[in-house]
Amino acid sequence: MAKITFNNNDNRFFQSLKSSVDAYFSDNNIKKTGDWRLFIKTFILIGMALACYLVLMLVTVNLLTAVLLSALFGYACACIGFSVMHDANHGSYSPNQKLNDFIGFIAANGLGASSYFWKQKHNIIHHTYTNVDGIDDDIAKSPIIRHCETQKWVPAHKIQHLYVPFVYALSSIFWIFIMDFTKYFSRKIFTTAAWKLTLKNHIIFWLTKAYYVAVFMVIPIMVWGWAGWLVGFLVANAVMGLTLSFVFQLAHVVENTEFEHIPLDETKHLETAWAEHQLKTTANFAMESKVVSWFVGGLNFQIEHHLFPKVSHVHYPALSKIVQEKCKEYNMPYHNNTTLMDAIASHLRVMKQLGKRPEIVVLRAQAA
Repeated sequence: MAKITFNNNDNRFFQSLKSSVDAYFSDNNIKKTGDWRLFIKTFILIGMALACYLVLMLVTVNLLTAVLLSALFGYACACIGFSVMHDANHGSYSPNQKLNDFIGFIAANGLGASSYFWKQKHNIIHHTYTNVDGIDDDIAKSPIIRHCETQKWVPAHKIQHLYVPFVYALSSIFWIFIMDFTKYFSRKIFTTAAWKLTLKNHIIFWLTKAYYVAVFMVIPIMVWGWAGWLVGFLVANAVMGLTLSFVFQLAHVVENTEFEHIPLDETKHLETAWAEHQLKTTANFAMESKVVSWFVGGLNFQIEHHLFPKVSHVHYPALSKIVQEKCKEYNMPYHNNTTLMDAIASHLRVMKQLGKRPEIVVLRAQAA
């Protein structure tokens, strides 16, 4: 497996930042985990998803209403992933770790995904080796998408900025039916060996998939028939996939964020510290929008999240002021796209640029 190390000899920036953040919580006598705002949001989002599902299964509605409810269900599921599952599986939902594990399991496995694989893939690999091509599984999704310059170019990439939304729309289906099974049978998360599965883990994995098939396929087919189910299933997953994918891409694959590359079975030492690496590879967006923050679970503050993953997202707006101040003091980068649309446009521009044939890009750069 490839390995990357960071130069943490000069860690003054992060030590100073941590001290200021710790002081914020202690001075205000608040916990780093979620509070009433997160708990209320949990009930709203889960209630919204359950209501949509139950109406679709128990009430006779016309096709248009069914499509709209399916879309709303998919969106609610994505928001549950951002706000509830994400915080819980990071251990920041509650001070009670057993509650975190329970909520994280219900929120992830309840949507058909494996919280077990997600914790290693996201918490350990992505958060440590952010945007490192060769290790970070989050930028190794598909050969038809080129996320960074070190990834292989193919002619189809010329129009990837046009078709990536359609690929993103399929990402939740791909996650549940392909990515989880790939990890399970290969015992790898991209190039990293997966955690050893116990008998309990094996049973939970297969029960989760069986539950998903029963609840989101068999029962709806019995109610709506094959055609009706297929329309609702595709609509719900398209909305969920688009929402989940774009929010992630806006944090890491936009203009000014950086990437690293490490070939298989090699070791690479970065001259930057881990915290500086997070700043270089991550971007915020729509920081002033409380509406965006609420619906994306604070993941428009990805810089704060990557620096302090065990802090609940409800605290990110306050922490962002501290982080910006420290970045200015230590001359560190702080990337931000002012609005959601600015961030989406930036991502699509990057996709278009990465879609150009590498030799042509080099020649144009030399000519300039």
